[in-house]
Amino acid sequence: MPEYHLNKTILLRLAKYIRILKQLRALGFVKVFSNNLGDAIGVTAAVVRKDFSMINIPGNKRGGYNIDVLIENILDVLGRKDDHTIVVVGCGRIGSALIEYHEFQREGIHVAAGFDIDPDRLDVNADVPIYHISQLKEVVHNLGVTVGVIAVPDNQAAAVFDQMIEAGIRGFLNFTPVELRRPSHGIEPGSAVECEVQNVNIGLEIENLFYLVRMRRVINPGAPE
Repeated sequence: MPEYHLNKTILLRLAKYIRILKQLRALGFVKVFSNNLGDAIGVTAAVVRKDFSMINIPGNKRGGYNIDVLIENILDVLGRKDDHTIVVVGCGRIGSALIEYHEFQREGIHVAAGFDIDPDRLDVNADVPIYHISQLKEVVHNLGVTVGVIAVPDNQAAAVFDQMIEAGIRGFLNFTPVELRRPSHGIEPGSAVECEVQNVNIGLEIENLFYLVRMRRVINPGAPE
């Protein structure tokens, strides 16, 4: 498979296309048009066609796209033809909700283990075993996991981030308000740890929504509430 150099915006759109395409296939559809996909995720048909052309998926204005072919090709690009295994560090309310989120299975994501320091939350015999954080490196190594979720209290985020890097995790979804970045301290020149961090600040996202709603009212004062 050729190697594509796509930015995060395009990759996110491809992931959205996959979700819509699977829903359409489940409803019995065989073909889809670029304007249908564009409407579903809020972009123009031209953007959809451009995205697909960048990964060498040809279109047909009259016949549209074959849904099965689209799904197979996009999954190839995203590297999601096989199930992906992740771990969750921090098994409080957010962490527990993620562990119990059944939709992950439909997306080919398998939560293999959770980690915490609270003895009351540990349960190695659960469907998704919850280990003490001291076992992180051992379990991650045994499972071959490279992606993890951080859902710990704010004051533990940086230390847990370092522990996860040391354990071999290279992809992070951070649910704490602390902005985590790739570490540079204590690393020899030219040997920086390559990792990707997605910071999800729920409070900030809600604030942004309030701002966007206010701006929409300013721009369109006569629009219905």
